[in-house]
Amino acid sequence: MQRRTLLSAAPAALALGTLPRLAAAQEKKSLAFIVNVSADFWTICKRGIEKANREHPEFAMEMIVPGQASAAEQRRIVDELLARRVAGIAISPINPANSTEMLNRVAAQSILFTSDSDAPASNRMVYIGTDNVAAGREAGKQMKRALPQGGKAMLFVGTMDADNARERVQGIREELQGSEIGIVDIRTDESDIARAKRNVEDVLARYADINLLVGLWAYNTPQIYQAVKGAGREGRVKIVGFDEDALTLRGVADGTIESTVVQQPYEFGYQSMIGMVKVLAGDKSFIPASKQIIIPTRIIDKSNVADFQKSMRDLLRGA
Repeated sequence: MQRRTLLSAAPAALALGTLPRLAAAQEKKSLAFIVNVSADFWTICKRGIEKANREHPEFAMEMIVPGQASAAEQRRIVDELLARRVAGIAISPINPANSTEMLNRVAAQSILFTSDSDAPASNRMVYIGTDNVAAGREAGKQMKRALPQGGKAMLFVGTMDADNARERVQGIREELQGSEIGIVDIRTDESDIARAKRNVEDVLARYADINLLVGLWAYNTPQIYQAVKGAGREGRVKIVGFDEDALTLRGVADGTIESTVVQQPYEFGYQSMIGMVKVLAGDKSFIPASKQIIIPTRIIDKSNVADFQKSMRDLLRGA
């Protein structure tokens, strides 16, 4: 995520609207969206939150980015929000399996939604986001398109503790069954951008016969793109990614990246905030029996990347 694509992170929690601002808006009920890592993906989500706030100015709606991408930092932010009696929290939990107690404390004191990555074992009211198994299958299809004769692939992601990572890998493995594509390994980086790039560089150095690199989180594909170009392996090593980082889209446009599976983070933000407003008004009718509201994905490749780049530039500018 070149510095342009990383939102600057403070040592403590960084809020695109900050925690003190939440406290200052005591006359309004506060709704917070806690993300997992700093990226343009979440800037797009913030635009959806801003739209919801324009429609409901009686609320103070905020996005909060952890200064460190860790479950412990998310827990600290949650504790501060609950102390301020926030009315609702939407969260992309970094380690849902080990965060159930924390999430259930939120659910006991306010509205709890999950987004982007689910925590179905918790008492969350609803998940709003991607069906990540289905998204993984879509990525698997793109991998087969990139390597019709088969080959060796390596996957890269922040952590396999997150449900969205595990589910994407599950979907990829399901789609690749019976194909000639083999997954050599999955490299994790704990949301450390420099380490993410080093992981790719190490794979390129160690595996002369690697054919395909796949980035599963928003910042992984840009690091793959830069490392492949730095090694002069464009064309010889195929790339398939997730999400719509500016470097990822540049790579799709110049042919270095085959395609990327994009989500709709704008809808994550907008629907999460609108949903919490409805619940506070006593309306839960929009929540399905499954407790999941699935936002569909899209495939961006060279055929449609130019139009998509324009739409992303407009969103990032707040147009």
